[in-house]
Amino acid sequence: MAELTQTSPSLCCCRKSLPVSGGRCVGDSTLPSAGPWPGAPPCPLVDVASASNFRCFQLRHFHLDLQLNFAAKEMTGWLVLDLVPVEPGISTLILDSHPSLLIHSIDCKIPGDEPEEPASLTYRVDPFTDYGSSLIISLPAGTVKPSRLIQITVRYTTTDGPAIWWLDSELTCGQSCPLVFTQGHSVCNRSFFPCFDTPAVKSTYTAAVRFSMEFPVPSYLVALVAGELQHVDIGPRSRVWAEPCLLSCAVKKLGGSVERWLGVAEDLFGEYLWGRCDIVFLPPSFPIVAMENPCLTFIIASILESSEFLLIDVIHEIAHGWFGNAVTNATWEEMWLSEGLATYAQRRITTEAYGEAFTCLETVVRLDALHRQLRLLGDSNPVSKLQVKFEPGVNPSTLMNLFTYEKGFCFVSYLSELSGDVRRFDSFLKDYISEFKFQSVVAQDLIAYFLRYFPELQDAAVPQREGLEFERWLSGCGPPPFEPDLSAGGALIGPVQELCDLWRSANPPDQQALATFDLSVWSTFQVVLFLDRMLDHSPLPHEVIASLSASYSSLFDSLNAEIQIRWLQMVVRNTFYPDLPRVRAFLHKHTSRMYTVPLYEDLVAGVMKCVAVEIFYQTQRRLHPNLRRTLQLILFPSSSAPTNQNSPIPPIVAGSSPSGSPLQAPATTATASAAGTTAAMALRDVNVSA
Repeated sequence: MAELTQTSPSLCCCRKSLPVSGGRCVGDSTLPSAGPWPGAPPCPLVDVASASNFRCFQLRHFHLDLQLNFAAKEMTGWLVLDLVPVEPGISTLILDSHPSLLIHSIDCKIPGDEPEEPASLTYRVDPFTDYGSSLIISLPAGTVKPSRLIQITVRYTTTDGPAIWWLDSELTCGQSCPLVFTQGHSVCNRSFFPCFDTPAVKSTYTAAVRFSMEFPVPSYLVALVAGELQHVDIGPRSRVWAEPCLLSCAVKKLGGSVERWLGVAEDLFGEYLWGRCDIVFLPPSFPIVAMENPCLTFIIASILESSEFLLIDVIHEIAHGWFGNAVTNATWEEMWLSEGLATYAQRRITTEAYGEAFTCLETVVRLDALHRQLRLLGDSNPVSKLQVKFEPGVNPSTLMNLFTYEKGFCFVSYLSELSGDVRRFDSFLKDYISEFKFQSVVAQDLIAYFLRYFPELQDAAVPQREGLEFERWLSGCGPPPFEPDLSAGGALIGPVQELCDLWRSANPPDQQALATFDLSVWSTFQVVLFLDRMLDHSPLPHEVIASLSASYSSLFDSLNAEIQIRWLQMVVRNTFYPDLPRVRAFLHKHTSRMYTVPLYEDLVAGVMKCVAVEIFYQTQRRLHPNLRRTLQLILFPSSSAPTNQNSPIPPIVAGSSPSGSPLQAPATTATASAAGTTAAMALRDVNVSA
C-alpha cells in the first residue's frame, strides 16, 4: 500500500501576521448596521447553507494534521479548533460536515486547566441537505464559559466527498504519478474537514504540511494539492507550480507578468495583503477554470493554450486578493459582492496594463453572453437578481451564474459613474478594502460606506433615482439597468461586427469583400466574439457554413482551443459533416470539462448522437470518473447512470472563480428555489467560456 507519510514541502508561505478578525461579520444583525439608504432597516445575517451554530462562537484558529493515502484515496488525521463561546449557556457545538467524513472521536481541552488530559465528547451526525450534514457535539457541562478558550479535536477520515479530487497517474498531465487536490467553493469543504462552512466566518489556520495561513479566511478558501509538482520563481513574491512536463510552458506563458499585474493592482487598490501570489496548474480534471485560494491560485492547465484567456483568468484571481478574499460576501446569496467587484477590479487592472480598447473588447464578449443567457431565461427569472434568495437545502453553487459576475460588474460600474471620476472611485475602493479587510460584509455595508464616502450623492437621493434605484439593482430581475460605455473598444469590436454582418447579409459573401478581414492577425477575443455572434444565428444555410469552413477551418486548426471549440460547435449545430473529423480529433485530445461538455451537449441535441456515443466509448478511460458520469447523463438521460456526490452536475456558470474567475464550460442547470422555478440550460445555448 503506497502511502504519503513524509512531510510535504510548503507550497507557499505568508510573510507577516495581521490581527485576526475573530469571525466578525460586518453585516451581523447583532451589530449596528446602517441600511444601504436612509431609513432602510438592518439586514439580518442568515446563512441557510450552513447547519452550524457559528454565531455562538468566535473561531480564533484551526489546525489540520492529515496523512494522505493515495492507494486508498483517503486522508486521515485530526482537526483542532480554537473556539471562544460568545454567550453563556452553550451546551452544543454544531459543525458543518458531510456523510463522506468518518468521525472517529472528538475531545475537548481547556488550555491551562487541570486535568491536562482532554475529555472525550459525545456526538451525533444528523442529515442536513444533499450536500452536507450536521455534526452535533455535546460540550462538557460547567466548563464552557463566555470568553474562555476551548480546544476541540476531531479525529476523522475522508472518503469520497465533493471537495477532494483524487487523480490516478493516467489522468495527470505527466501520467507518471497520482495527484490530489481540493476544491472548496462554495460549500464543499465540509467534506474536507468539519467546520463553520459559511463565508461569514474567517480565521487563521495551520496545516501539518508546514503551511501557515496567518490571515483570516473563510472555510471555502482552504485548499490542498499534492503530487509530482515542481516550481520556478517568476517574481519576488510569485512562483509557478506544475507537473514537470508543463512547467516550462507555464513559466514561458507568465514570465514576469504576475509581478507587473500585482504592481498595477496595488497602485489601484492598496497593498497586496497575502504575501505570496503563487500559481499551481492542475490537470484537465480540475472541475473549474481557476480558484482564488489565498497565496496559491489553482488554475486548469488547459487554459495555457490561450494567452489572452490565461491573462484574464490570472488577473481575475489576483483581483480576488482584495475583493473576495480580503473582503468577503457574508452569505452566498450575495456572491456578487466578491465576483462583481473582482470583475470590475480585473478590468481596471487590464485597462491600466493593456489599454481601454482591450478591456472593452473582453467586456463585450462577456456582456454578449449575459444577454444571451437572458434571452433564454427571460427577464423575469429570479436567477438574474444580484441578491438571490434561496431556501434551506439549495446548494449555493447552483446559483453561481453570469449575473453574479456581469450584472454585479455593471452595478459597480454604475457606482463608479456616480462618483464622477474613475480615479476617485479607485480611491474609494482602496479605502473600502482598508475599512473592511479580513471581514465579511453584506450589500448594506458596501452601499452605506459608498454613501458616506460620497455624501453629495446621498443628499441628491441617487439610491432612489428612477429606473436606477439601488433596490432595483439588488432585488430586481432582468438585465442591468446600466451598462458602461464601451465605445473605446470600437477599433477592435467594429471590424468583428462588420464581418458578422457580411456573412449574414450574403449567401455566401463575396470573396473579395472577405479578403479585407484577416483573422490571422486578430486577437483571440476578436475571433471569439465573431464566432459567438455567428453561433447566435446558427443554423446557417448550408452554402454559408461550407464557405465559412473553406475560409477559416484550416486557420482555426492552428489557433487555440477557445477558438476551436466555438468553430466546432458551429460545425455540429449546422450538421456540417465534412468537418466532423475535426470534432473527433478535438474530443480525443481534450479531456477537460470545459471543452468536452459543450460539444457533447451539441452532438446529442442534433442528429449526431451516435457520433458522440462512439467518441465517448473511445475516450472514456482518459476521463475523470466525475466527468465520465456527467457525460453519461448527457448521452443516456433516461438510464440510471450512477451519480456521485463528488460531482454534482454544475450549474449555469460564467465562463473563469469561483471563481473562481468566471467559471468555464461546465454549465447545465440554473435553479431558483425560492421562486419555485428551475430553468434548464445547456452551455450550447450560452457560448460561455472562461
